[in-house]
Amino acid sequence: MEYKSRVVSIGGSNGIKKILLGGDNPVTLQTMWKDSIVDVRDNPQKLLDIQKQINTLKSLGCDIIRFAVPDMESAESLCLIASNTDVPLVADIHFDYRLALKCLEGPVAAIRINPGNIGSRDRVEAVVRGCEEKNVAIRIGVNSGSLPKDLEAQVENGGISRSKALCDAALREVQVFDEMGFKNVVVSMKASSVQETVEANTYFARVSDIPLHVGVTEAGPLITGVVKSTLAFSALLEKGIGATIRVSLSSTPENEVIAGREILHECGKRQGGVTIVSCPRCGRLGFDVHSFVERWQNRLLAMDKNITVAVMGCIVNGPGEGKHADIGIAGGGDKVIIFKKGKIVQTIPAKDADTVFGNLLQEL
Repeated sequence: MEYKSRVVSIGGSNGIKKILLGGDNPVTLQTMWKDSIVDVRDNPQKLLDIQKQINTLKSLGCDIIRFAVPDMESAESLCLIASNTDVPLVADIHFDYRLALKCLEGPVAAIRINPGNIGSRDRVEAVVRGCEEKNVAIRIGVNSGSLPKDLEAQVENGGISRSKALCDAALREVQVFDEMGFKNVVVSMKASSVQETVEANTYFARVSDIPLHVGVTEAGPLITGVVKSTLAFSALLEKGIGATIRVSLSSTPENEVIAGREILHECGKRQGGVTIVSCPRCGRLGFDVHSFVERWQNRLLAMDKNITVAVMGCIVNGPGEGKHADIGIAGGGDKVIIFKKGKIVQTIPAKDADTVFGNLLQEL
C-alpha cells in the first residue's frame, strides 16, 4: 500500500521561496545549521559568511534549513538571517514559547516546537495563533527521548512498543492543533533506531494524512548515519511515506545535504543533476581519485547539468567501466586521459588535469 498525505505550504511570502510538502509534490531535503547564531546582529561579516554557506547548501540541493533558537538573541539573529535569503528557514524552539513569537517578527517559513516541553496549552495556542496570522507552518517534533511520562511508563512495562508510543504522542499533539483548526502542520517522530523510526512513521501514516518530516535522530558519524538513514528512508519512501527528509549526521550540513540528495536520487524521488561515479582506488593506482573527487565534488553537484561524471584511478577502470559517463577522467603514470561516452578525447599531463577537465566540462 502506498500512502499519500495532504499538502502543507512552507514559505511563499516576503521573498521566501514557496515549497509544497506532501501530496504529489517532490520530497524535499533539509539540514540543520550547526553553529550558534547569537552574535550575528553585531557582526556583519558573520552574516555574510552565513549567507554564503546558505547559498552553497542551496546549490547542493537543500530546500529548507533549520536553526536552533535557544535564546532571544538567537531569535533576533534568525530574523535578520531570514531577511537576507530566499531559502525557507525553520526556527527550532524548545521550552520558551516567547522565542517562537519573536521569530515570527522575521520572515521565517516555519516554527518547530515540541508542544510537550513548551508548557501550558495557552502558550501553544499563542504560537499557533501567531503562525496562523503570519501564514507560517508548524512542525510538531516528537523524539523517543522525550515521551510523555504515561507513555514512557507503558513502554517500560512492555505495554506498547517505543515506536507505537512515538506515534501516540504525536497524535495527542495533533489533536490539540486540530481543535484549534490549524492545518498547516508537519509531524516528525524521530528515534535513533531504524526499526523504531520506520514503525512509528508507518503507524502514523495509517491513521493521519499529515505530511511527515522523516529522520533518524542522533544517527551518528558520517558512515553510520548514512547507513541508518538510507535504510530508514528507503523503507518509508517506497511506501510513499515522507514529505521531507533530513540526514542527521555528526558531520557538516553539506555532507547531510549530499547524503540526502543521493538517497532521494537512488530511491527515485529526485531527478536530474550531476551523478558522480568514482572508483574506490586500488594497487593499480595511476590517478589520485580521492583528492580529485574531494576537490570537485561540491562544484559538480552544484552544477545545473543532467550528466554523469566518472573519475577512475587507472586505464582498466577508465573508458571501459566508465563508458556510460558523459565525461570521465582516468590516469596512468604522469598522463591523464579524458573521455566522453567511453571514447578518449584528450591525453594530457597529470598536472593539467583540473584545468582541462574544467574546460571540457563547461562545453557539455
